[in-house]
Amino acid sequence: MSLTRIKQRPVQLADNSKRDVRTQFGALCWRIKNGKVQVLLITSRRRRRWILPKGWPMDGATPVQAAECEAWEEAGVTGKASAVCLGIFSYIKEMGEGEQLPCVVAIFPVKVKKQLSDWPEKSQRRRKWMSLKEAARSVAEKELASILANFDPEVLRDA
Repeated sequence: MSLTRIKQRPVQLADNSKRDVRTQFGALCWRIKNGKVQVLLITSRRRRRWILPKGWPMDGATPVQAAECEAWEEAGVTGKASAVCLGIFSYIKEMGEGEQLPCVVAIFPVKVKKQLSDWPEKSQRRRKWMSLKEAARSVAEKELASILANFDPEVLRDA
């Protein structure tokens, strides 16, 4: 099994005081269509940027189970998740009233088996299947772009 090295970027804090960095779990939802790997991106609620489904840890759930749940709630897909963490990326979550919260996201691959026409956050988000190259160009976070551009589902076979 070979792993891609992801160049980590420093987390930029709004001020120099001690702050909590929060952890989230994300789902890289993927499929093979016409022999090519595609990934599913969704829009964020406020700024409508392209992102992966992701969310906070869930009581009683493993990180990969939380990622599967986010894939369903935010993107309306179900499938087989792998417990292989593809990498992490950092970003600043914009909270209400100008508050910013630094986050790191651990990404788990989910091979999509079913895409539903109705799901919990359908009215709040758009979703779009993209090639790895298009997805990497569409996201704002450079670490995430690198993870998307280098994703190879063959690596999961040996895991």
